[in-house]
Amino acid sequence: MPGSPQSRTGRPPVQRSVKRPATPGPVHENPVLRLYHRLRRAWDRPLTAYYLIFGGSLLITVLGLVMVYSASQITALQLSLPGSYFFRKQALAALIGAGLMVAAMRMPVKLHRALAYPILAGAVFLMILVQVPGIGVAVNGNQNWISLGGSFQIQPSEFGKLALVLWGADLLARKQDKKLLTQWKHMLVPLVPAAFMLLGLIMIGGDMGTAIILTAILFGVLWLAGAPTRLFAAVLSIALLLGFILIKTSANRMARLNCLGATDPGPGDSCWQAVHGIYALASGGLFGSGLGASVEKWGQLPEAHTDFIFAVTGEELGLAGTLSVLALFAALGYAGIRVAGRTEDPFVRYAAGGVTTWITAQAVINIGAVLGLLPIAGVPLPLFSYGGSALLPTMFAIGLLIAFARDEPGARAALALRQPRFGRKRGAGGPAAKRSPGSWNTMRRRASAARSSGER
Repeated sequence: MPGSPQSRTGRPPVQRSVKRPATPGPVHENPVLRLYHRLRRAWDRPLTAYYLIFGGSLLITVLGLVMVYSASQITALQLSLPGSYFFRKQALAALIGAGLMVAAMRMPVKLHRALAYPILAGAVFLMILVQVPGIGVAVNGNQNWISLGGSFQIQPSEFGKLALVLWGADLLARKQDKKLLTQWKHMLVPLVPAAFMLLGLIMIGGDMGTAIILTAILFGVLWLAGAPTRLFAAVLSIALLLGFILIKTSANRMARLNCLGATDPGPGDSCWQAVHGIYALASGGLFGSGLGASVEKWGQLPEAHTDFIFAVTGEELGLAGTLSVLALFAALGYAGIRVAGRTEDPFVRYAAGGVTTWITAQAVINIGAVLGLLPIAGVPLPLFSYGGSALLPTMFAIGLLIAFARDEPGARAALALRQPRFGRKRGAGGPAAKRSPGSWNTMRRRASAARSSGER
């Protein structure tokens, strides 16, 4: 064909198709990384702290009831009591504590602050009554109990922890509102003298374990208040000096200190409890000997249902059970720190930080003593060990954390979007039924605007 290009063979050239650039296929994310991002998004949701505190504390309490029943049967039978005696008392305390927790959840912050001074005055009055002859009762050498008649007793020092948290948080919040926390004297006075008064009343009875927890609460609140390092170090040095003197002047406390890492009961069986706690943990293995199958609780391990219930848990539920308990306390501690870190209310920050310090410090001291890493301080495992005096104020404090977690801006918005799934008839009248789709979308936009940045 004239005018058309010809190849050497006389044939027209072959028309080659234009090669299109390759489109990139879907990017396949690493499954581990995808799971991490999904967990991270779920972790950052506004109601995460609320679920962790409520669910974690509920699981710890329920598992504690089960272990109290298992660990206390032999002790009850040795005292010629029904096998479920201690379990029934603990279950009753848990029911009362649940009521206190619900009440604390529903109280406004103003009412929590108003209760600070009455609770402090009541705790001080009861701790003074402990030292009155005929009213105070000595248990295991410590005079820190008041008999309520029959087999019921109360330990006022446990309520002193709650009193210090509420009163200290209210005091520091009012001083922060007046811009007074920049002066060291306003940061320490009257918080530190009042705390030392409580410590003195506790130490008169000889309960050094509770005194350590109270000191930890004081340091936690001062740390959140922004105490200077030198001031913090000075208060810590005084506390360590007093603790050293109290330990050095008591043969019982020195004996407990000498049992650190012991693998033999020693002369006079001075380390009997510490060593048999290790025996219980060592015989549990990975999954334990089975619920109710502990051997150490048959008279070998003292205080199996109170201070050393974690050892019985390790023997019956194994490493899996003990790690589950540790994970629940870790989740509870993280949620408390998150509530304290995200709030703008100074009272909520100090109170949440104080409660979190209280529960985590007490758990660390109890578990550390059972593992032989810390001296035996005689403090129960929060929400887990037997003891109504310890359970009631702790559950009220958990209610405080739940109330604070629900009060976060993002949590309030997420809760406001919720609608009851059941109990509403179709076509029922009322504002909810008459709301148009446009008004529903408007409410969603308003709730989304109320959330804190970065939360979903």
